[in-house]
Amino acid sequence: MNARTSWTESDIGDLTGTVALVTGANSGLGFETSRALLKAGAHVVMTMRSAEKAAVAKQALLDDLGSVSLETMLLDLADLESVRRFSEMFHGKHSRLDLLINNAGIMMTDAQLTIDGFESQLGTNHLGHFALTGHLMDLIEATPGARVVSLSSLAHRWGFMEFGNLMFHNGSYTPRAAYGRSKLANLLFAYELQRRFETTGVDAISVAAHPGTAGTGLADHLFNRWYLRPLKSLVFLGIQSPRQGARPSLRAATDPTAQGGDFFGPGSRNEHRGAPVLVESNAASHSDVDATKLWLESERLTGVKYESLRTPTK
Repeated sequence: MNARTSWTESDIGDLTGTVALVTGANSGLGFETSRALLKAGAHVVMTMRSAEKAAVAKQALLDDLGSVSLETMLLDLADLESVRRFSEMFHGKHSRLDLLINNAGIMMTDAQLTIDGFESQLGTNHLGHFALTGHLMDLIEATPGARVVSLSSLAHRWGFMEFGNLMFHNGSYTPRAAYGRSKLANLLFAYELQRRFETTGVDAISVAAHPGTAGTGLADHLFNRWYLRPLKSLVFLGIQSPRQGARPSLRAATDPTAQGGDFFGPGSRNEHRGAPVLVESNAASHSDVDATKLWLESERLTGVKYESLRTPTK
């Protein structure tokens, strides 16, 4: 299929027999990604932080789709112990992992720390997923043709890596800069993971996607102040639905022509909306030097070592 050709959910093939894991799946992009994968026949493990939200999301999908192979599990990516416990439980239930879709995230929050003391946006959006992927790497390697999909954003263009101040210490934090850094980190990780798959001969690919602009609820907190509430409907007027925003993730996960290191996003000129196509990320996201530094620092911070993907230091 040509990369510029219109693509829809109907292009997803039969996924019967595959196991897919979608993080942050109770609403928004994760919910819609899960719905489409379930409809295509995959067994989908949906993760979320709340048991109540898990129950509501599961029932909504069962009501919509009928009898599907659906499982919910609790996971808090801002807590490395939660990530470790989840991995143990997942290993106890599954011996393969065809699709790992690292979807969950937070956006432009006020300054706060994760349980492990990381800046919350980098800690949740990047380090939590780095640890999760590492804990599940044996299952990924055991599944021929497995894929890891990392969700980034147009905001990666705002991002900059500052390894001497990765967590924005000394009063340098701004919600926008931290979000941009976390989304740049998602791409640095995705591309470095692909390089390591290739170097070590693992039969898996790492791909990335961004949703453009979609009304997922991720930014609702930005309108909490009373004087901003009237602007919310104007800001979200005409933007994509979560179902539309999930299409780049779904194409990255299921298009048989996708190659390792591909990046999918909406096809409009500004990439805010449209059918999913191959897009280009910025030069900073392709820095081998920064990718290696981030990888090694992520291993140090999380304590999760990718021993099977160990490559010579660049």
